[in-house]
Amino acid sequence: MTLTASTNIMKKLSSKNIVSPKGFKAAGMHCGLKHKKKDLAVLVSDVPASVAGVFTTNAVQAAPLKVTKEVVYSTQKMQAMIVNSGNANACTGKQGVKDALEMQALTAEKLGIDASLVGVCSTGVIGEIINMTPISTGIAQLEPLNSLESAIDFAQAIMTTDTVMKNTSYSTLIDGKEVVMAGVAKGSGMIEPNMATMLGFITTDANIESDVLQAALSEVTNLTFNAITVDGDTSTNDTVVVMANGLAGNDTLTPAHPDWQNFYYTLKTVAQDLAKMIAKDGEGATKLIEVEVEGAISDEEARKIAKTVVGSPLVKTAVFGCDANWGRIIAAVGYSGATVDPDKITIQIGGATMVENGEPIPFSEDELIQILKMHEVKIYVSLGIGEGHGHAWGCDLTYDYVQINASYRS
Repeated sequence: MTLTASTNIMKKLSSKNIVSPKGFKAAGMHCGLKHKKKDLAVLVSDVPASVAGVFTTNAVQAAPLKVTKEVVYSTQKMQAMIVNSGNANACTGKQGVKDALEMQALTAEKLGIDASLVGVCSTGVIGEIINMTPISTGIAQLEPLNSLESAIDFAQAIMTTDTVMKNTSYSTLIDGKEVVMAGVAKGSGMIEPNMATMLGFITTDANIESDVLQAALSEVTNLTFNAITVDGDTSTNDTVVVMANGLAGNDTLTPAHPDWQNFYYTLKTVAQDLAKMIAKDGEGATKLIEVEVEGAISDEEARKIAKTVVGSPLVKTAVFGCDANWGRIIAAVGYSGATVDPDKITIQIGGATMVENGEPIPFSEDELIQILKMHEVKIYVSLGIGEGHGHAWGCDLTYDYVQINASYRS
């Protein structure tokens, strides 16, 4: 299912909002879980949509996640997603499950749809029973609309320690018809996917069955959301859901469809945009770090090395301190567990070569300091032993990360 050609016709939309595809509405508001900020949101399709989802690999999984998995895997259709921030409703026992099911039922009643078509997501503090009084009142007051303002309200309401909203949208052509895909996400800390402390919602008006959509999302996730790291922690609530309501009117998509690559590449691009936004907005981060690995024995090993390098606390702190300490990079390559030949490794930072075929190369310290001062820093590693290629994204590790997480509950 991997994209192999460059025939895609895709256009980035200036209006980056989750309701850009036909037939979607959203709303967000402050209901009272947080002191002042928006904390309750809903996303709705005019019709039941095909659905796909990927979820945290943490063995401890929050109650809302279990409810949403049932919708994705059993109902295989979704028409609405209710989301709260400020409380993760995780590690809350039987009461947590009861509260998640109540959120599902209240949303279904508000929208006049079957509860089995409603997903539930929560994000925030773990281990505290959620206060259902403001949520119940808030759900009754939510009025989903197809407007930029309502999309912004949704994006703001799902945020926790995020400093910026994370939105993206594209259009492509399938069967000569415009198909739109949009995404919104939250995520800033506890980011070590397979999955991470992130919520991601992707909408599209493409016509595609749930099983085909699920296969595409699973593959795309490995290349995007599972290729980012902030701090090595894996959350209990991580969820990415794609809803495809078919209102664009194209023929049903499968990998055999002549325009399949247009759809797949657009999905991959939306997911990659969101993943990079999450990495760049890591708690306390000042820089986005991209690691590209070539010449590994497989793509999987290349991605493994890239993620090990970008996840190394010593690499992250070196980037923060503008220290061109390439020894930390090659050490991370070596302990990644992937196959390497030290005598064939080449390393570059921002285009400046520091190691070539295992030999140190003289470089300008002043030039590297200027490269490392940039808001986006790229590290390139060539292993010279195969054809494998992979990317990973992360951020620097700063004093502010410690400050934010030392006082998260307050």
